[in-house]
Amino acid sequence: MVKEKNIWILLIFLLSGIVIGGLLASFASQVSWLSWLAYGEEFGTNGPIGLDLSILKLSFELRMKINVASIVGMIIAAVIYRKF
Repeated sequence: MVKEKNIWILLIFLLSGIVIGGLLASFASQVSWLSWLAYGEEFGTNGPIGLDLSILKLSFELRMKINVASIVGMIIAAVIYRKF
């Protein structure tokens, strides 16, 4: 019997791995021998992009911060998904 895996569950696993890794990086940045986990880059739009429709004003901004711990968290989440 072949078991199908859902792409949405993989996406949830990967996003949770990134979030948990980011949290661990923020905690590890205060420990001297774990500070390397917080090394990373932030990229995205320079400022919010606005849309003014006179009765409705919208602004969008997309920023991502990738660090070593979030990459490790994403890898661990993928391994757990494969075992799941």
